[in-house]
This record gives sequence, structure tokens and C-alpha cells, in this order.
Amino acid sequence: MKKIYFDNCLTSKPAPEVIDAMMPYLKEKFYFPQNFTKNGTEIDNDIQSFKKVVADSIGAKSSEIHFTTGGTSANNIAIKGYLSQNAGKGTHIICSVIDYPDILTNAAFFEKSGFDVTYLSADNDGQINLDELKNAIRPDTILFMTTLANHVVGAIQPIKEIRKILDSADHKIVLFADACEAYARIPIDVNELGIDLMSISAHKIHGPKGIGALYQRAGIQLAQVKHGIQRIDNLETGGISIAAIAGFAKAVELAFGKFEENTVKIRNLSNYLLNKIEKEIPHTLLNGLRGEKRAPHNMNISFDFIEGEAIMMMMDFHGVSISTGSACASQGLKPNYVLMALGRTHEQSHSSMKFTFSRYNTFEEIDYTVAKLAEVVNELRRRSPLYNEEK
Repeated sequence: MKKIYFDNCLTSKPAPEVIDAMMPYLKEKFYFPQNFTKNGTEIDNDIQSFKKVVADSIGAKSSEIHFTTGGTSANNIAIKGYLSQNAGKGTHIICSVIDYPDILTNAAFFEKSGFDVTYLSADNDGQINLDELKNAIRPDTILFMTTLANHVVGAIQPIKEIRKILDSADHKIVLFADACEAYARIPIDVNELGIDLMSISAHKIHGPKGIGALYQRAGIQLAQVKHGIQRIDNLETGGISIAAIAGFAKAVELAFGKFEENTVKIRNLSNYLLNKIEKEIPHTLLNGLRGEKRAPHNMNISFDFIEGEAIMMMMDFHGVSISTGSACASQGLKPNYVLMALGRTHEQSHSSMKFTFSRYNTFEEIDYTVAKLAEVVNELRRRSPLYNEEK
């Protein structure tokens, strides 16, 4: 039975071209950059070309790109590095209650270390409260952190409006964005949006696992948070896989070479799924926004009266991979914190399913999935005391 994969928010299938691009660096060109040697110079030149590919995709300079061992590493280097370096300018941070766990755990860490953190609320669609942001700014505010495209419901934050609010302060407030779910799915120009620090990840866009990048605007100073020998980067010290960097660059080329074609297809797949579910399965609820303010690959839907974990396991039996709740939240049976912040009930949170698409998915896969999903939902509701009480 062919496996149908709708969990691209968690990770994605490496493109065949990506694997091909990596192979020379696993077989022949396995060495690190090094001065005064032919091999070392060749690798250094390759890395600079890979940096340019990533930089060009977000309107940055190559010198502003740092390769890291993943999105989480980029997040930690950016947040810890900036706050450690600039604590003398202020100790107040702003983020939101619906941010990615990397942001929230770093916020909690610095809160315990003597910083003040303001947590903004969000509306029912997953966008942060801009009035709260205006009121939260203080003379000692030095950092605003956000998840550019929400990892649970796909809501895209209004970064331009946020930048204007931050710029209304009489001092510099740095804007950090976790863009791991947004990158290669929506247009991102760091200069147009006014982003100062930003993380991206390769394995979300059909690249290899274990590699990501941090954008650091020229002039933004970061303290060293990882100490050790510099092989590839001065912030991500130690060894980084050259093969993974090559694969990352190829994944970026593929994603942005046909950017509009890819994103239009993915949005059409998402909308097709939503329309089909709403037509064929009653008692469902879309979590998050409709349309262009939602990341094109993300569709989060609650199925009333039943548990998402049961749906996930039964769909897996039918060869379909989907997820429930946040892939990076607790694996316990707690309601999803993002959905609860959006005003969903415990039952709606527990019954939520997240379908995330890639350019490799097809409409035929959705037809099969919804047909099996209808069977699964009907069977689970037949057993559900909540559904029987409703009837």
C-alpha cells in the first residue's frame, strides 16, 4: 500500500535532486574548508556559493547568513546571543502565548534569569494582538519575538505592521522571526519586512535534516553561545555537514526556482481538502484563518465528539500520515496550547487534525484520504458517548 504523507509540517521528504547534490560531499569532497590547500579552498568557495543561494532567497547578503545544525539551533543562537550581548540596553522581551516552543522555552529561561517577558494574546484566528503590542513597549524593551507562520494553525503574523509599531519606540527594538514554517511557502524579504534575525530549516522544504540557517542583519551583535573551534561558522562552532549544506542549497533552488507554481499548487491542495471535508463530513471546524493570511500548506480542522489521536492511528492503518496537535508540543494528553489560546474548548483541541502539504502531494491522495477519513470519523462517532448525547 502506497503511503500518503500529509505531515510536512513535521518534516518533509528530501527531493531526489537534493540527495544527488549531497553525494559528492559524502564520497569525494568530504573535507572541511582550510586555508592554503586546494581542497580546503574549493570547499570554502562551495560554501560561499551555497550561502548566496540562501541569501538571495530572502533578499539578504551572503555575509548575513550563518549555517546552523537546524532551526532550533538557529533560534537559540539568535535569542540567547542577542539577549546576552545586549542586556545592558534593557531586559524586557515581548512574544506571544501562541509562539513556537523554541521561543517560549527561551523566554522562560530568560525570565528565570532576571528578564521581564510580556506574553501577547492572540485572536480566534491566530494573529497576535497589536494593541497589546503597542501598550507593552517600554524603555527597556530590546527584543520582540514571533513565529512568522504559526506551526499549529498556519496564521501569518502581520510583520510589516509589527515593524511599524516597534519603530514607533524611541529606541531600537530588534525583531526576531522563527520562519521555519513560513520559508519557501510565503514570500519573505527581510529588508522589506524589517526583520533583524530569522531562522529557517532545510528539512521542512525537502532538504536534509540537521541543517538550517540564521539570518543576522548587519550591525546586530550576538554574543557567543556555543564555544569551540570554528570549522564552518563563527556562531555555530564545530563541525557542520558540508553535504547537508549542499542539500539545503539545492532544496532552496528547487523551491524558489518555481516558487509561485509550487505555492499555488500547495494552496489549491489545502483548499481542496477543506472544501471536500466541509462538504462530506459534518460537525467540523476550521482552526485559523481562511485564504491568503494562512500559510498555504497548513490546514487544521477539528472533528467534533472524537479524539484526534484515534483518528491519527486509524488513518495510519489506512496508509495516511497526518498529525494531531503540535508536532513540537508535549506528547502527553494535554490540550494544544495554541488552540486553547484561540478560544477552542478542550474537546475541540483534542479533536484537531493537522494536514500539511508539499508539492509532491496530489488531489487523488486527498480524494482517498477524505473517503477513508469519513469512514473513520463515522466509526469513532458511533462509539462516542459525546456524539450520542448530542443526537
